[in-house]
Amino acid sequence: MKFNEITSNMKVVFIIPGVGDSFYCGNCMRDNLHASALQKKGHEVIVIPLYLPLNKHAFHTKSPIFFPATTYYLAQKLFKRISMPKWLERFTGSDSMLKMASSMSGTTSTKGMEGMTLSMIHGEDPVFQKEVERLITWLSQDEKPHIIHLSSSLLIGIAKAIKEKMDTPVVCSLQDEEVWIDSMKEKYARLAWDSINKNLRFVDRLVTTSKFYKGIAEERLPDAIDIEVAYPGINLSKYNESEAIGGKVIGYYYRLNQENGLDILARAFVSLKRKNSIPGLRLKIGGGYTDHDKKFVKEVRQILAPVMRDVEFLDDYSMADHSTFYSSISLISVPLTFDEGVGLYLCEAFASGVPAVAPATGSFPEIIGEAGQLYHPNTPEKLSDALEKLLSDETLYKKAALKAKEKASEVYNDHILAGRLHEIYKQTFNND
Repeated sequence: MKFNEITSNMKVVFIIPGVGDSFYCGNCMRDNLHASALQKKGHEVIVIPLYLPLNKHAFHTKSPIFFPATTYYLAQKLFKRISMPKWLERFTGSDSMLKMASSMSGTTSTKGMEGMTLSMIHGEDPVFQKEVERLITWLSQDEKPHIIHLSSSLLIGIAKAIKEKMDTPVVCSLQDEEVWIDSMKEKYARLAWDSINKNLRFVDRLVTTSKFYKGIAEERLPDAIDIEVAYPGINLSKYNESEAIGGKVIGYYYRLNQENGLDILARAFVSLKRKNSIPGLRLKIGGGYTDHDKKFVKEVRQILAPVMRDVEFLDDYSMADHSTFYSSISLISVPLTFDEGVGLYLCEAFASGVPAVAPATGSFPEIIGEAGQLYHPNTPEKLSDALEKLLSDETLYKKAALKAKEKASEVYNDHILAGRLHEIYKQTFNND
């Protein structure tokens, strides 16, 4: 089918992992931006959650939950050769069980999750086949979508079933899969990468969020060709210019865990307060956390104890609160300890004219450019120096804030994102 044979208002199905909604999830935020940008342009978007519900998420969906986490996990462990009893399936898939699973979601440990991970990638075992059949039956009840967009290559087994039974074009996003896969034992990680690479033949287009991550994906997946880059797109109308521009409020807005470097920022802040080179300096921390993170958050509070009067901790998290947070800070700093495909909190901060201070790793040099300060290595001392440099030099700060606003307008806005996704979807038809 040629693209000009279908309506310009497309019907797009996004298949995404549900989360507990208690913390800032980068991939979830990316999916939300994709869906919202397309909806704003008049396309029909249907969001289908896997594993867990989207209770407090910005998405609104009438879809049931497919591959419910509690049921799928138990079935993978105990019922691969025989059918799970119906009563047990109803119990494990109940709202109360999924709610409990949501409260425990967000673990960064892959221990015990290898089977589920490989099942979703392979797309072959009986437990997977039963659930994917339910998904495809539901999809087939209504008008066939023009595009099905998978949130991650960790779900690529679904692409195989879609192509075999629906023959609908499939687009698959790539972002930070290696963070999860490479934390598994080597034999499982090797199987995961090999299987993703093998199942790429069932995907019509691959799309990622930065040139940096495109390079990572090409290195890990030899058969990946023509990976498209679609930078994040923020709805600029939801973000007002920060009232703290030119002020002295450092903001951290991401999940509160060690991988995201909150302890590094905490030590840098304490150092700056003791030095007292920036009078009135304050720190605002938000982004939420899970039960797995509570011990770490307690440790961060202990680090900050000597200066806690100048620290504001936000214990609650909601995606609806994002814009409010950025309108109250002077700069954003999330000193990640790994190479991230894109920092969506940076793009959001730029929408409020807020510059960034970040380690010179991963996609940060590409995403930030002149809209802030980069430093290396990622230590509290180097971060402290970079923060002090930007906040002490009014000319440098104003230039970075201006560049942040320019980047939001010219690169990271939802109008551009919607057009880019539309072009990528168009290519799947014209090359069909």
